[in-house]
Amino acid sequence: MEDFFQHVINGVSLGSIYALIALGYTMVYGILQLINFAHSDVYMVGAFAAYYSAQFLGISEAPGISTLVILLASAMIGCSLLGLMIERFAYRPLRKAPKLNILITAIGVSLFLEYTAQVIFGADPKVFPTVLKDSVIVELGGVQIKSLDVAVLAITLLMMLALNFLIYRTKIGKAMRAVSTNVVVASLMGVNTDRIIAFTFIVGSSLAGVGSVLVGMKYPKIDPLMGMMIGLKAFVAAVLGGIGSIGGAVLGAMIMGLSEEMVVGYLSSTYRDALAFGILIVILIFRPSGLLGKNTVEKV
Repeated sequence: MEDFFQHVINGVSLGSIYALIALGYTMVYGILQLINFAHSDVYMVGAFAAYYSAQFLGISEAPGISTLVILLASAMIGCSLLGLMIERFAYRPLRKAPKLNILITAIGVSLFLEYTAQVIFGADPKVFPTVLKDSVIVELGGVQIKSLDVAVLAITLLMMLALNFLIYRTKIGKAMRAVSTNVVVASLMGVNTDRIIAFTFIVGSSLAGVGSVLVGMKYPKIDPLMGMMIGLKAFVAAVLGGIGSIGGAVLGAMIMGLSEEMVVGYLSSTYRDALAFGILIVILIFRPSGLLGKNTVEKV
């Protein structure tokens, strides 16, 4: 039983990271009906932005709250700028093009970022800076609650509350919901759709930046291809919860994190990556709209 509760804690921590990345997928899809496959590589760039910021400022071995704040800010700014550039130069010119053209472009942008990063940063893995000291805060029996797990969960909750406030309590959030419902009608009502779409990319990309720092905290190794597998799992989480649904992305991410941790704990770590593909196949067969998604009819 102690092992089970420890796996639950680890699974919630992992699911929190998946949630931050999955929210980027689901926000862009909700606005543009587009799967932004480059999102996972935006996450990768965020990790390197935080890494080089720590190197430049000389705080690689100075763990603390100030280091955490600086690295989070560096990753969020770097990812936001990159997300804005991708939207402006890759997706906006193709907004009225066939969906297949946009899909191919998204894959192309992803590959471009991965191999450009290998040229610029090098293909060898790098050790992420020590952000916070990992210590046991509470120990009940054999169950340990560590400071990094608490920090990951707290930061994720803070980001989700901020996102919820932005979408449901602000004017720009109302505009985002209007564009998500109907782009044409929103533009006729005076909403600057280009600006709202660009802002959506900025918000989604900044959340990926937060996720990259949290991953670096828990698993301190980064490389130019680090976004491939975690991006796939976050995408599966978004599909599982219902792509386009913010609550669904969080629910799907938690299910993914807990399922993966249970598979590792009670079966074998060999199956942890295969789990994502299995869940994707099952959800596409039995409930393509996801757990919280809505079935829609498309007129042709």
